[in-house]
Amino acid sequence: MPDLPAISIQELLSAYAQGIFPMADNRHGKVLWYSANPRAVLPLDQFKVSRTLGQRVRRGTYEIRFDTAFERVIRGCSQPRPSHPNTWINEQIIDAFIKAHELGLAHSVEAWAIPENEVTSSERILVGGLYGLALGGAFCGESMFSTATDASKVCLVHLVNHLKQQGFTLLDVQMNSEHMAQFGTIDIPKEKYEEQLAAALKIDAMW
Repeated sequence: MPDLPAISIQELLSAYAQGIFPMADNRHGKVLWYSANPRAVLPLDQFKVSRTLGQRVRRGTYEIRFDTAFERVIRGCSQPRPSHPNTWINEQIIDAFIKAHELGLAHSVEAWAIPENEVTSSERILVGGLYGLALGGAFCGESMFSTATDASKVCLVHLVNHLKQQGFTLLDVQMNSEHMAQFGTIDIPKEKYEEQLAAALKIDAMW
């Protein structure tokens, strides 16, 4: 099988600045570029946290870190799951986002936990995370994974809090799902999304 062409940083950033994002046919398939209509966004001031999730966050069940294991997070997100056996994250996308992370543009939020039966251990294991691309005041959320209860959800809570604190105005979810709808994700027309994106790109938000 021939090597698939790399996605350049310029190509990646230009696409996202126009509201376009990549998805592969499968792990070994070619990358296609999409512009969803309607577009799913998660309004930061309407973020919903269930009582159970809020309690888990307050208990500090997981240690939350930012940008300490980006490649492990994106590769965790690329693993097939029972509900999504055919991943859309191929090596082209992984490589492009790792390069973006090295330039300080792509970021991860990670949940770490003490290994079972090792209560006294100072070591932590990665049990969940999410990643995305930051452009101006917009954060384009890509994917999340979890191997422990609510780990990725806790990461999302910390992501939203961080974005609000840092002056971000747009959390792009791309396409809605039942899982994301529970947090307040809504669908808006493509034209309205492009207006919000254009406004967010003018903001000099610091990650």
